[in-house]
Amino acid sequence: MADETAPSENTVLGRSQIFTPEVVNDIHMKAELGRYRMRGGGIFKKIPHWDELVFLPGTLTRFVIEGYREKCETKTVLGGRFAKKPLELDIPVYITGMSFGALSLEAKMALAKGASMAGTATCSGEGGMIPPERDLSTKWYYQVIQSRYGFNPHHLMLADAVEFFIGQGCKVGMGGHLMGQKVTEQVAEMRSLPAGIDQRSPARHPDWLGPDDLSLKIQEVREATDYQVPIQLKLGAARVYDDVRMAAKCGPDVIYLDGAEGGTGAGPHIGTEETGIPLMAAIPEARRALEDVGLADEIDLVVAGGIRNGADIAKCIALGAKAVAIGSAALMALGSNKDVAGADYEGTFGVPASDFYHWHTGKDPAGITTQDPELRKRLNVDEAAVRVYNFLHTLTLEVQMLARACGKTDVHSLEPEDLNALTTEAAAMARVPLAGTKYIPGVTEEKTLTEIRDLLAKHIANDTGGNRDV
Repeated sequence: MADETAPSENTVLGRSQIFTPEVVNDIHMKAELGRYRMRGGGIFKKIPHWDELVFLPGTLTRFVIEGYREKCETKTVLGGRFAKKPLELDIPVYITGMSFGALSLEAKMALAKGASMAGTATCSGEGGMIPPERDLSTKWYYQVIQSRYGFNPHHLMLADAVEFFIGQGCKVGMGGHLMGQKVTEQVAEMRSLPAGIDQRSPARHPDWLGPDDLSLKIQEVREATDYQVPIQLKLGAARVYDDVRMAAKCGPDVIYLDGAEGGTGAGPHIGTEETGIPLMAAIPEARRALEDVGLADEIDLVVAGGIRNGADIAKCIALGAKAVAIGSAALMALGSNKDVAGADYEGTFGVPASDFYHWHTGKDPAGITTQDPELRKRLNVDEAAVRVYNFLHTLTLEVQMLARACGKTDVHSLEPEDLNALTTEAAAMARVPLAGTKYIPGVTEEKTLTEIRDLLAKHIANDTGGNRDV
């Protein structure tokens, strides 16, 4: 008789898809720590993403644009609703807010210099302005945050645009986090907090409880900046339709929507995994909201979250975004997640360099997400800036290539009709047809139901006699 407990291949039933080795290890660690786990980076779980959308370039039905002889414009203007000086970018992508503290001084300088070389913007991020970043940025956002860390009205007036940070995609409804090992004396002084102590920002702004209060705050900042610069509201993607409608009524020039794929320098692992919705689903909802309040042509939409290449950017624009912001990819362009001489990623972090997500530890071997003086020496500002420029330039070339293939002489002419989906999930989220069909889940059914209702109404209206009992 067979013994089902005997060690053999025949007695193995399989492995749990719920209690995976990673989950078991996580439970063991929480039982030891007595707190939730912290990490950097973005979402780990598999979600519908941009790879599930494809473009429909011109063949005989569309006149394509010749890349070597015909222009494809990339100029991007943000904030023309009320601002006297809208933000003019040469390309439809810029560097999102990442604080000095989360990043080293050298990293902030390199991002600023590289972005300026590409004719685009950077953002201060949480914690206030550092002069070298402002000096090296030809176009610069100043971020207004819940904690007011480092806020200075004089710095506000130096900005080319102002961003109210309300939420971010990787941890919607939560404040920022900066681990104590990265809070040096210099960082602590900027934030008026003790050195070496974990800094956790409030989850909401103390100056408003709702849209009416926020409208007043926006007006206050407009007056402080003499109505010169655009004001942008940054939201994590959650209840997008309602959030964007409310945000639009508060009087911003730009709304920034951050999808669940967005990364962070530090945050709760469970927050990153379990909050927010994918950017692909968020953009159509935001556009619908702006159209329904009659402001789609007045308020610009900036989006971010897990953007990797020019195709991702082009798809965001096609769905309705005016510009795209990048964070994690910009850090990788600097040199993050790359083997560095003398670094032992496997021994120090338990993962190869390409899987590195330990930005919160302050031990980044590349000298980017750290305040360690020795590690920071590994990042050469000028060389890193060139890499950032090269990456931004290449992203732009990729967007232009796809736009030209779709017959567009301006990247901002890309539209949903240029896209098809490879899965029903992507078709439903992006509201574009499933490839090889005209089927858009939810949309097609609603149109059909509307047609049936209209036909029935006409039939009843035209039926002047006979039995109307149904």
